[in-house]
Amino acid sequence: MAEFVRWGILGAAKIAREWVAPAIHISDRGRLVAVASRTPGKAEALAAPYPDVRLHGDYEALLADTDIDAVYIPLPNRDHVEWTTKCLEAGKHVLCEKPIALRAGEIDDLIALRDRTGLLAAEAFMVTHHPQWARARALIAEGAIGPLRHAQGAFSFMLRDEANIRNRPEQGGGALRDIGVYPSVTTRFVTGAEPVAVKAEIDWDMGIDATARVWARFPEFHLDFYVSMRMAGRQVMTFHGDDGWLTVRAGFNPGAYDDAVLELRASDRVTVLERFPRSDHYKSQIDAFNATVLDGAPFPCPLEFSRGNQRMIDMIYEAAGPA
Repeated sequence: MAEFVRWGILGAAKIAREWVAPAIHISDRGRLVAVASRTPGKAEALAAPYPDVRLHGDYEALLADTDIDAVYIPLPNRDHVEWTTKCLEAGKHVLCEKPIALRAGEIDDLIALRDRTGLLAAEAFMVTHHPQWARARALIAEGAIGPLRHAQGAFSFMLRDEANIRNRPEQGGGALRDIGVYPSVTTRFVTGAEPVAVKAEIDWDMGIDATARVWARFPEFHLDFYVSMRMAGRQVMTFHGDDGWLTVRAGFNPGAYDDAVLELRASDRVTVLERFPRSDHYKSQIDAFNATVLDGAPFPCPLEFSRGNQRMIDMIYEAAGPA
């Protein structure tokens, strides 16, 4: 039995350089062994901090590398389904950046291919691996705030660079696909519920949804949130019940944005703060992936969960209408 997972990275995007490659390197049972980039110098720059990493000048060469078990994909959104499919067909496990697909129906094909190959394919929702969200889910499940009635959230940052792929519609850019997935995925993660109806408004800029305002009805509660790439940075999620409320202060980029703190306020007006040590949810994600590959452990964020999240994003776009 293998003692560790040998990882390759398909592309050299910023998230791979700054977060995921370091997470693979320090993971308990993972090794970064290869990087592929079509841009001269980028693979070399990503691999420089790590020993004995093979460099490939094209993606197909990395897929043909027989000493790779799993591939991380940080390519532009439009390319995710294509290269996830190719990796699985090449016999590699796959961790793909979000959104793994641009429509929920595309994930059905990935699920079928995953099942046919027996390989692990997953979307990189690192938040589902952070202990603050496991704790939030437990508190809500045990009734710490009573029956949940309403959830509310925000995620924003300023991005005006027209060349950035998030601002390019042909690359599958837009605020909903980049950050709108997080209020959706965290709400669904902590409640286990799915939306039954959605209303939305979108402000379009540079051909992409730069700001979106969303109102969603779930079977037992409501959710409203906004996301924007044209506002100062903010992130927060609050869950409000009959007997209190729970706020996750830095739910999506803890550490980079602010410390991971849960604020629980009960109806008796007693406020409890739970602080989490610096926890690298990228490392936790890689550790969980490795455990699934090596031990068969259940993965916390399977493709079925991803399909539900993309279905909600599809509902938002449909509710808002065309630009």
